[in-house]
Amino acid sequence: MGKKKSFIKVILPFVWNKYFISVLAVAIWVAFFDKDDLFSQLELTKKLDQLKIEEQYYKTEIEKNKKDMNNLRTNPANLERFAREKYMMKKDNEDIFVIVKDSLK
Repeated sequence: MGKKKSFIKVILPFVWNKYFISVLAVAIWVAFFDKDDLFSQLELTKKLDQLKIEEQYYKTEIEKNKKDMNNLRTNPANLERFAREKYMMKKDNEDIFVIVKDSLK
């Protein structure tokens, strides 16, 4: 019992200290009530991680598109193949038949 009273006697003046109360009040205000509280910071961190993933995706897509553009600019046969496959372009004396596989099976 003596140790319990001595522990309380040591801690109680520290807890009731005006500086401790002030720091605790400011910490609670900043953590929960400020416009940049902990919850909004966690949300922003998640959003930032998601945007970094999207940024990496778009960087790889840009690099892929740059390679494709370089390939199309340097080789006319690739340009013709690209135009025929992607945009279904044809020469004047050709007919195009598009075969669509039935996916109802």
